[in-house]
Amino acid sequence: MLNQINVLTVMFVANVFRAKVVDISENSLTLEVTGDPGKIVAAQRNLRKFGIEEICRTGKIALRREKIGAAARFWGFSAASYPDLVEASRKNPLTSVNKTVNGSFDQSSSAGGDVYPVEPYESLSMNQVLDAHWGVLDDEDSNGLRSHTLSILVNDCPGVLNIITGVFARRGYSIQSLAVGPAEKEGISRITTVVPGTDESIEKLVQQLYKLIDVHKVDDLTDLPFAERELMVIKVSGNTAARREILDIGNIFRAECVDLSDHTVTLQLTGDLDKMVALQRLLEPYGICEVARTGRAALIRESRVDSKYLRGYSLPL
Repeated sequence: MLNQINVLTVMFVANVFRAKVVDISENSLTLEVTGDPGKIVAAQRNLRKFGIEEICRTGKIALRREKIGAAARFWGFSAASYPDLVEASRKNPLTSVNKTVNGSFDQSSSAGGDVYPVEPYESLSMNQVLDAHWGVLDDEDSNGLRSHTLSILVNDCPGVLNIITGVFARRGYSIQSLAVGPAEKEGISRITTVVPGTDESIEKLVQQLYKLIDVHKVDDLTDLPFAERELMVIKVSGNTAARREILDIGNIFRAECVDLSDHTVTLQLTGDLDKMVALQRLLEPYGICEVARTGRAALIRESRVDSKYLRGYSLPL
């Protein structure tokens, strides 16, 4: 239970670690912290005395810092280095995904699966690696297929992730996003994953997960108000003339510059999928050298405010 004094103290600690408030209710605050593992652990220890209810963490991502001069890897790199990206962006990003997502395989040429047939690896059509879209199905299609966000609490022991993903693989599910990290209790890890499927098939998947010994709890957050965050580190080709424009675009999205060379700019951004896609699309004309992204981290909003419904709502004049 947070009173007014505790809220002010928590906000002070959050400012020290440059944390951002994601959600606030009468009894709790949800904070977003990015940085190295030492910073994360220090923030967690300082907030523990107020009572930590839930923790959702992602793994570490990294991009190599660029060298200075013509000997660097991306010297002279531009958007013309991958013209196929321009052609791929004109197509529907979900076209290839719908062919590989559960329930739409060709039964005659697919291997067997518990629920859905599993397509052989050699016949999968891979998307452009620098394409901003991951093919996440936010809205339900005509077949009832949509992306489900699952939060799974498991024992922190060797091989547990392999066991969990094995259940997905045997039943023919395609994992669109995966984030694993320590939970609020010692010895417990939280796995957050995004899986496409119908409501009925995901319900069966949850039942299968509960049969595993190391699984403590499985929550489907899809129909609940939840806060989601991803972390992206993107390296953009930019000479001295284009550097100011790239930084201005990053400032609009509240991205931070984490590395700078005479021919590249590396930005760090946190937010939801739409924010990631929007920034990456605006930076594509300059030439994207590398992209590293975490999986989706999600926690239920204690304020019970669902931003998805508010997007289509307008206040009366």
